[in-house]
Amino acid sequence: MSSKMNKVQLSKGILQMKFMSRTKEKLDKEADEERGRALYASEITDKMLTETVKYVLEPSYVPCENLIEGRISYGGMNPDIERILDIESGADIAKREQQEAAKQAQMQTDVPDAEMARFYTSVVHTMNKKYESHKKRLQHPLPLNIKRSK
Repeated sequence: MSSKMNKVQLSKGILQMKFMSRTKEKLDKEADEERGRALYASEITDKMLTETVKYVLEPSYVPCENLIEGRISYGGMNPDIERILDIESGADIAKREQQEAAKQAQMQTDVPDAEMARFYTSVVHTMNKKYESHKKRLQHPLPLNIKRSK
């Protein structure tokens, strides 16, 4: 009660001014707490007031289940993220390097050289056939006064 007597009571007119809004809210909150303490004084013990919380409240179950937060990629859809996940999870470095080497080797030999050569020769042959008729036409030019039929 001595703290109440030491505090100066501000008038309602002053508390309603804009610059006093925080002070007014603080005083209202203190008054509500005081009323609550007086109301439940018989039920709340000193031990309840001084005791610390024994439980940890976690808003998410991710750390409880040891789940991975953030973006995840499977099957090589996003190799950068997969590399980061491997590094974070502490995967074996040698194993990761072997996988990278295997992927590089596979990428280099997706199309064998013989198949690529066959494909290229067929493309060249097709293009030659396409322009063969043009070459023949140019070898036998028509006189200038005759129109060409299409």
